[in-house]
Amino acid sequence: MLKQILKDIRFYILLLSIAILGAVFLFLLNQYIMPAYTRHDEGVTVPDVTKLPLDKARVQLTGEGLRDSVVDRRYNASYPPDYVIDQTPSPSLIVKPKRLIYLTVNAASTPKVIIPDVTNMSLRNAKLQLQNYGLKVGNISYISNPFKNTVIKQSIKPGLSVEKETIVNLTVSDGLGVNKVAVPNITGLQYPEAQSKLRNANLRTGQVTFKDSKNQAPNIVLSYSPSDKDSLLEGSPVNLVVSQRPKPQEVPETGPVFKDSTDVNKQDSIPRQSNKQLNRK
Repeated sequence: MLKQILKDIRFYILLLSIAILGAVFLFLLNQYIMPAYTRHDEGVTVPDVTKLPLDKARVQLTGEGLRDSVVDRRYNASYPPDYVIDQTPSPSLIVKPKRLIYLTVNAASTPKVIIPDVTNMSLRNAKLQLQNYGLKVGNISYISNPFKNTVIKQSIKPGLSVEKETIVNLTVSDGLGVNKVAVPNITGLQYPEAQSKLRNANLRTGQVTFKDSKNQAPNIVLSYSPSDKDSLLEGSPVNLVVSQRPKPQEVPETGPVFKDSTDVNKQDSIPRQSNKQLNRK
């Protein structure tokens, strides 16, 4: 039966027909059916609508089959009012149709902020405070003052309402005053008390060296330099030597020592009698 089928030419014609139909189906699937199916969910390239007026940006996005939403307004002097200054997603990205594009639009006027009081702050903290308020730090000038790197003056009074990104100039102390002051006697004082006394004299604590002292309680000022016979410019440092407890030293533990009378070495150490002495005995 199988041999008869294989010898029948109609069997080969049927196989050829099935192969041709399969090829035609794959061709149609590639060229027409799949493209038609994938076009249903085809991506859209996000256009660049920054630097455009808001109304024109919306028209362009709608024409691409996208939607828009204004999520923020902030001032930028480089753009006219109501111009798009930022967008999300970014231009050139491929998204699904009807995707929502978030827009940031330039405000019509500069936002106002209140000038904070940064006097008596360290220069570093004053800069951070002004930046947090949206202000800019301008020129920094130095004057003689014992409190080093402390803001003494600011160019705009605290509490005033100004435009964001306004420049504020600062006057900062250089750490040295113009007057000379006597160095107080701080020998024998507790370390914190000595620091306070130096600060009240418009001096500051310089290098601190800790020294072991058996006869003195810890944290006591043993000596300092310059001495109380000297006078220094305000803000000058005074170096201190402060007591500390000596570090305990480990003593090796020793146990009891046992003597063994049978120890050969010890017996060898006993002086031996000569043969003559033994004969006499």
